[in-house]
Amino acid sequence: MPMIADTQELAAFCARLSSAPYVTVDTEFMREKTYFPQLCLVQLAGPDEARAIDPLAPGMDLAPLFALMADTSVLKVFHAARQDVEIFLHLSGAVPTPLFDTQVAAMVCGFGDSVGYETLASQLAKARIDKSMRFTDWSLRPLTEKQIQYALADVTHLRVVYDKLARKLERNGRLEWLGEEMAELAAPGTYRTNPEDAWRRLKPRSSSPKFLAVLKELAAWREREAQERDIPRQRMLRDETLMEIAAHHPADVAELGRTRGLGKGLVEGKMGIAILEAVKRGLSLPEDQIPKPPERVELPRGLGPVVDLLKVLLKMKCDEHGVAQKLVANTADVEAIAATDDADVPALHGWRRELFGEDALALKHGRLGLGFCTDGRRLRLVPLDPAEAPSE
Repeated sequence: MPMIADTQELAAFCARLSSAPYVTVDTEFMREKTYFPQLCLVQLAGPDEARAIDPLAPGMDLAPLFALMADTSVLKVFHAARQDVEIFLHLSGAVPTPLFDTQVAAMVCGFGDSVGYETLASQLAKARIDKSMRFTDWSLRPLTEKQIQYALADVTHLRVVYDKLARKLERNGRLEWLGEEMAELAAPGTYRTNPEDAWRRLKPRSSSPKFLAVLKELAAWREREAQERDIPRQRMLRDETLMEIAAHHPADVAELGRTRGLGKGLVEGKMGIAILEAVKRGLSLPEDQIPKPPERVELPRGLGPVVDLLKVLLKMKCDEHGVAQKLVANTADVEAIAATDDADVPALHGWRRELFGEDALALKHGRLGLGFCTDGRRLRLVPLDPAEAPSE
């Protein structure tokens, strides 16, 4: 079946899908030469119909597609939704809603951490996904019928995957759990980079206030320029170069020219001037605007065994309930719980607290213990009386 390549046909297709309870969605895009992902293909399916949409076709207006994505009566099903959602947010100004991410749903249902689409299609839809065109340049036209069918497989099998995961979530009463996870995916702030916060992703090794102040201004300048020019930030200026400039904070063109990775033309041109101005802004930042490095939580001495025990509990509870450990807590979360009962970590809120957090605190304070079942092969929780615990 040929791609939808004109607005009228797209509008008719979206109108038919607007009465469906859900649609499955995927995109193909290119990002190697741009800051924002360049949409090259959209795959869209309802329960009974699937088509590929050509956003690069002359005169194509994606407004009918965006209207469908905003229709709250139709559930939008993605797998690993973040990049796809980012594209729709950038092009339409809105996040598709409501959302269902089969990768997250699979983690809630015990399929492991960040399970791939191929795995779910194989296990739930009994389908074999051909990934021979994984590295296709989707911006080239015309696309072959084989390419289109390959792309459509990402939404046709997704229908079965969604149906089986949704049924499993309903049976085990975990639809509410998934709703908490979808709230983050549906928040526009999840996808927007504030230039003033761009320095955080660099993971600076130095905690020097002067270094951090200059790095903050340099990173903010690069982020704004990359967004405005729509080019990857690393093509503007590499992270290593950015941090070297922040470390030496050059005062003039001559000093800037001694930075590795900067050509003479760049140093003496408009970009060089902009870099020096950013350095100057950083050096003059008032103290209350200088970024503070994330505080390193030092685990109190003696808590190592507590952390190890809580990790055993985490694995036990996740195995018991069929939930991916990554979704419940990571090592930093477990360490924080070991250090304080009031740790601000997801594992002490919502469904995670019910599944793991409450028992973690009880284990930590001697109200629960871990023992073996009679078969000697499985662990179980044992209620304890804290008053009978040995004194320190």
